[in-house]
Amino acid sequence: MALGDLMASRFSQSSAAVSNHLDECSSHDNGDFGAHRRDSETLSSSYGNVGTSATTSMAYLPQTVVLSELRHDAFESCMPSGPSDSGLVSRWRPKDRMKTGCVALVLCLNIGVDPPDVIKISPCARMECWIDPFSLSTKALETIGKTLTMQYERWQPRARYKIQLDPTVEEVKKLCNSCRKYAKSERVLFHYNGHGVPKPTANGEIWLFNKSYTQYIPLPISDLDSWLKTPSIYVFDCSAAGMIVNSFIELQECNASSSTTSSRDCILLAACEAHETLPQSSEFPADVFTSCLTTPIKMALRWFCMRSLLRDSLDYALIDKIPGDQTKRRTLLGELNWIFTAVTDTIAWNVLPHGLFQRLFRQDLLVASLFRNFLLAERIMRSANCSPVSYPLLPPTHQHHMWDAWDMAAEICLSQLPLLVRDPNAEYQPIPFFTEQLTAFEVWLDHGSEHKKPPEQLPIVLQVLLSQCHRFRALVLLGRFLDMGPWAVDLALSVGIFPYVLKLLQTTNPELRQILVFIWTKILALDKSCQVDLVKDGGHTYFIRFLDSMEAYPEQRAMAAFVLAVIVDGHRRGQEACLEAGLVHVCLRHLQGSALNDAQTEPLFLQWLCLCLGKLWEDFMEAQIIAFQADAPSICMPLLSEPQPEVRASAVFALGTLLDVGFDSCRDGGVDEECDDDEKFKAEISVLKSLLYVVSDGSPLVRAEVAVALARFAFGHNKYLKSIAAAYWKPQSSSLSSFPSFAHVKATAANPSQYIGPLLRVGTDTPAVSRDIRVSTSSPLSASGIMHGSPLSDESSQHSYSGNLHDSHSTSNGVISNNHSRHRAPLDNALYSQCVLAMCTLAKDPSPRIANLGRRVLSIIGIEQVVAKPIKSSRPGEPNFVGLARSSSWFDMSGGHLPLTFRTPPVSPPRTTGFLTGMRRVCSLEFRPHVPSSPDSGLADPLLGAVGSSERSFLPQSTIYNWSCGRFSKPLLNVPDDIEEILARREEREKFALYHISECQHTSVRKLSNQPSWDTKFDTATKTALLHPFSPLVIAADENERIRILIIRVWNYEEANLLNSFDNHDFPDKGISKLCLVNELDDSLLLAASCDGNIRIWKDYTRTGKEKLVTAFSSIQGHRPGVRSVNAVVDWQQQSGYLYASGEISSIMVWDLEKEQHVNSISSSSDCSISALSASQVHGGQFAAGFVDGSVRLFDIRTPEMLVRTMRPHAPKVERVVEINFQPGLDQGKIVSACQAGDIQFLDIRNEKGAYVSIDAHRGSLTALAVHRHAPVIASGSAKHLIKVLSLEGEPLGSIRYYPTFMAQKIGSVSCLTFHPYRVLLAAGFADGCVSIYADGNSQAR
Repeated sequence: MALGDLMASRFSQSSAAVSNHLDECSSHDNGDFGAHRRDSETLSSSYGNVGTSATTSMAYLPQTVVLSELRHDAFESCMPSGPSDSGLVSRWRPKDRMKTGCVALVLCLNIGVDPPDVIKISPCARMECWIDPFSLSTKALETIGKTLTMQYERWQPRARYKIQLDPTVEEVKKLCNSCRKYAKSERVLFHYNGHGVPKPTANGEIWLFNKSYTQYIPLPISDLDSWLKTPSIYVFDCSAAGMIVNSFIELQECNASSSTTSSRDCILLAACEAHETLPQSSEFPADVFTSCLTTPIKMALRWFCMRSLLRDSLDYALIDKIPGDQTKRRTLLGELNWIFTAVTDTIAWNVLPHGLFQRLFRQDLLVASLFRNFLLAERIMRSANCSPVSYPLLPPTHQHHMWDAWDMAAEICLSQLPLLVRDPNAEYQPIPFFTEQLTAFEVWLDHGSEHKKPPEQLPIVLQVLLSQCHRFRALVLLGRFLDMGPWAVDLALSVGIFPYVLKLLQTTNPELRQILVFIWTKILALDKSCQVDLVKDGGHTYFIRFLDSMEAYPEQRAMAAFVLAVIVDGHRRGQEACLEAGLVHVCLRHLQGSALNDAQTEPLFLQWLCLCLGKLWEDFMEAQIIAFQADAPSICMPLLSEPQPEVRASAVFALGTLLDVGFDSCRDGGVDEECDDDEKFKAEISVLKSLLYVVSDGSPLVRAEVAVALARFAFGHNKYLKSIAAAYWKPQSSSLSSFPSFAHVKATAANPSQYIGPLLRVGTDTPAVSRDIRVSTSSPLSASGIMHGSPLSDESSQHSYSGNLHDSHSTSNGVISNNHSRHRAPLDNALYSQCVLAMCTLAKDPSPRIANLGRRVLSIIGIEQVVAKPIKSSRPGEPNFVGLARSSSWFDMSGGHLPLTFRTPPVSPPRTTGFLTGMRRVCSLEFRPHVPSSPDSGLADPLLGAVGSSERSFLPQSTIYNWSCGRFSKPLLNVPDDIEEILARREEREKFALYHISECQHTSVRKLSNQPSWDTKFDTATKTALLHPFSPLVIAADENERIRILIIRVWNYEEANLLNSFDNHDFPDKGISKLCLVNELDDSLLLAASCDGNIRIWKDYTRTGKEKLVTAFSSIQGHRPGVRSVNAVVDWQQQSGYLYASGEISSIMVWDLEKEQHVNSISSSSDCSISALSASQVHGGQFAAGFVDGSVRLFDIRTPEMLVRTMRPHAPKVERVVEINFQPGLDQGKIVSACQAGDIQFLDIRNEKGAYVSIDAHRGSLTALAVHRHAPVIASGSAKHLIKVLSLEGEPLGSIRYYPTFMAQKIGSVSCLTFHPYRVLLAAGFADGCVSIYADGNSQAR
């Protein structure tokens, strides 16, 4: 299977394996809310029919798993880094590419005269460059010299070659100086053959001749080094050549100790050790070392033939007749040379240190060839008891097992050589070397890992890329290797894979496109610096063509978009090149096509199209102009409603980068044409309105990008936003200004911005009256679907905000008034006001990271920080504030950089009460002067010391791009290693749950023990509690009204020890209203719903100090007029993946936690607010609501009307419903409702007469109710220190009045009750801080 097909088939398996392994009867919805996607197929459509036994387990064991994606791993705790362009990741790239520009050949042969210190044997080696000098009558020395030059030219044909035959010292000096002068900064090769002169001296001297050839003249190596300088490489082919190496090392050490300059780049290759003599056997040539370095194939085959079984049957002369060319790999000789290169490269890469391999085998082509051949020389000469020496020193390689593979290739070649020479038309059989090595590499891929020895075949894979016949398979295997992680990419790059895959981008073979895109995705996910090489070689056009092709899978085209995004990321040349190639239009065309296409487009593809566009036009005006001309904002806006948070966040990033940070170039009074361009203003308005649409998105990933985009806008429109912020400032300490909360807007059209109207008018709270008057949420003004409490509301469209503002400032010196300012504001003041309110909303976000970003945005417009103070004042009469503080040290943004001086804003705030009428109060704002030395002075302090720094440094940076890049650095082809463990744990928990569900259903509860099996005590009142279904853990939350610290505690109630304690958030309002477990059958998450409607979901909540916030969002925005708090009621439904939230609002908000998106607002069909909410844990999409007037309503989102039934079981009493819940079992229509008056009603919605059982359990004091999920038992608690346990028929099973103490103290006022999901255990929390757990008699007996 090709890598592209493999990737397409496995791409989505890893994320879906856990959630779908049992979900065989569920289906996905495509945004249609009415058709529920995850409810069991076989559930009866008519109410009252119980499902079959086959569906029981599916109903009781929900298969939906949410909040388990990569984005939930560590959003709050770490910042993604993205691809790097420096540091360790670039170690693979040679620091300085180098070439050998000049070669000096010095031959001291003195043919016919043997040196005095050498006694030759007979017969002895005579061949020099494969020429017997005594076989030529004349010019033997010249012929040998020309032959040596030709042998070197095979390895470096472009170098300049100079030769000296039997020279004097002066001639050598002149040769060296001329070579260095010609080579300049390039490397010079000095080759010395001293077979006709004495051995080098112990002082490091080589021998030359005098002019008359009567004397040997010594030449110190120090002189030679001073002439050739650096960089240089020396080859010494003579006996005792190690003497020269030793002397050179001493010289280097001496120079290093006496000089501060860096070490010289000199390389030495010597034929033997200092005490050794060159081999004289006639089976070797006299210059065996030189022959190995310059003619390795011939030398290797002759040496192998002498030691193989072919030695008697093969004529050595045939070796010189091997057909083919060394440079043509499809010929026999070319294939042998190719195999030899692969073998020697593999040996070197596996034996040498990383840095040394890079220097010797990747920096200089001639040096690399010489060192490959040097490995052969070591192997051959060691067989003759001679050890070649190098500087730098190499470890022994002569016994490496890869030589066996070379011997096998040589034998296959030589065995068919006689036939090929005899018959020129005979076709040679290719050597199976590369096929076998690729198979070995594939075996390693099946069993290897990061912690095992790296695959030694990696350099061979690189060589195979040169061959068309093996290339496809090699690329597939290489892709599999790179997918193992960044360490694998680094290894492949260090081998030298980069220039090969770069050159392959020039091929037109369609078979390779998908694999090459995958490989480049892996490379760029590690090292961003490759962007320069890609643009230089025109590689970006390859990926643009692939992106625009329709044949590839969307996931693979997403990878092409990722590659292009990296190419343009912070690289102006890349941006220009891609813009010229039409990348903007290509991306927009595919985004537009996805909107028109009914089929679901791959989210990853949409995500990377947006990120690619955002990076392309980020801070690049030419691209932004083209984007506006192509109507890019309107094409990107529909993506803000996509179900995937990554797509929405990427769309926000693309839109946000279109906002011009440098807008305030016209702030100093000069208005140029660009700043006054109406078309640009219109486009900017549309972008801004679309961003305001998602400011209350359910995903922190999206809201973070909104904050970053608003920061860019705030920087470009700083003066006008400051003026709007100043309008809210009231210097009187007793007067409070107020901002509304930001509501989530549910758009029903493709363009959400059409619903965004002018800002609603702003009202002022007086110190005496803290509530204000506003129309009901059911009024016609809110009928368009935009909630009250939202700055996006249309209700002020008849009363212009800007008009009021101008009227109130008509006599002031402010810059807001159009009547008195030199230039009109570029955007409408109402839109500026909406932006300020959005910034305030973000500054109070339940996610700490988003809140920090929001505060940074506010600091740009002069509002210093979010100031949180206790709700209850520590001193009588002191006002209470939780809100925003505005700095009086506003920095002037009129210049190109931030000035040193800060000034108080010149705008006098309005003092008329009519200016801010009509806005309800949600939070109070305290504006106070900025104190630089204050420890809580927020984010304004760093701005004070930013002298000379760039304005851009103050802008918060987007994280969606870096975060998204991290996906491609992780394995994409393989299912995670821990998938089997996850599935096994899931299966074990399902068996446990089904067993205990059956036990609960068939075991009658006789009586709940009055004696608790466990209890503990909080310092303050217990607010809510939860029993873990699979561990002996109780999770409880208390509320401390005095210091207002909300603590979640986790106990092990079997061992009675505290496991963990942590703050849900720093500034709670009224405590936690609900604790739920999300994904309880898998790795459960803890959902904590605050009374203000904020939802925070935690992972690792049982690990001391290791808890992590997975996500946080506000489930409710806005509330009814005249109401001071939301009093949120929340419930979670695992079957559907929906969170239902309501309170002091006229609707029930439905959130899809898989999408992290508000998917619907269901009208409560009542003028009263909801006081209790319960979602069915068996039937997805069904929930019940209890109201403050005592009415009960059953809803089902799977039905078109949604409201199923309305009942008033508590009439004639008009008391608040305290709790409502579904009865155990699969029956969809039976409900238990309890009101504050104390009566408990057992309801069946099919019974129109009302409750079929009614119990007056607590007279006027009922505070809590719990219904077991599976056992026929309920419990109720009252403020009068009493808990009653009842059956589903209303029969009393027991009561609890006293603590099990010696003095038999009465229990406290009951604040919460909850049952264990699968056991008959009851947890009770009391107002005095106690938490107790009670078990039934059967459990205690067992």
